[in-house]
Amino acid sequence: MNLTIGWLYGAKMNIYGDRGNVLALAQRARWRGIEPTVTEIGLGEPIPDGVDVFFFGGGQDQEQIAVSADLQGAKGEAIKTAVEDGAALLAVCGGYQLLGHEYRPHDAPPLPGIGLFDLVSEAGPERFIGNAVVDSDEHGELVGFENHSGLTHLGSGARPLGRVRVGRGNNGRDGTEGAVYRHAVGCYLHGSLLPKNPVLADWLLTAGLRRRHGDVDLPPLNDEVEHAAHRSAVARAVKTR
Repeated sequence: MNLTIGWLYGAKMNIYGDRGNVLALAQRARWRGIEPTVTEIGLGEPIPDGVDVFFFGGGQDQEQIAVSADLQGAKGEAIKTAVEDGAALLAVCGGYQLLGHEYRPHDAPPLPGIGLFDLVSEAGPERFIGNAVVDSDEHGELVGFENHSGLTHLGSGARPLGRVRVGRGNNGRDGTEGAVYRHAVGCYLHGSLLPKNPVLADWLLTAGLRRRHGDVDLPPLNDEVEHAAHRSAVARAVKTR
């Protein structure tokens, strides 16, 4: 059994340990005897056929300008088509913002997104930095690290990933964090997210595998280390809030 992971703009959008999400997805597949192929998709490169799981990390505003332009047209449409066809996707911070309708930086024209998520983001006056804990109906307790000044507002067609217990979330006001559409997840949780949240990692893997191979159930792993890392990160977050 095989799996293709498409890493969007790995050279441009890769801050705060985001590459660890790709490593976690690939390793959790290998531990189960699944052969992963990681394909980095850069500026000017088309979306290849057969990507099962996409990852799109965070970047600075300067990088987002080039990436926003590159996503317009066929490339952005190919990502949306893949998600509609069952592909899984995780986007963090800057990647999350550019999968909405637009991102509005300070003192610069808005950067168009691709509209996968029904949301709009704008640069805010305050930077939100610190550990974050989110309660998700589908994935349980999630923990990560937020570092963003972007304010994201969900439209009526978007549902949040979860509710903020510790941290500021999408905008520091409405108590939401992230967005979900089909098997696509966007959020502000760096850290990396997936090594400390194996339930979410396996949800993404399962969705990607089912797109390619049909009805697949992942065999369980011994996640004692991952759960210990999760508990430790939650304890730090609660202690320092």
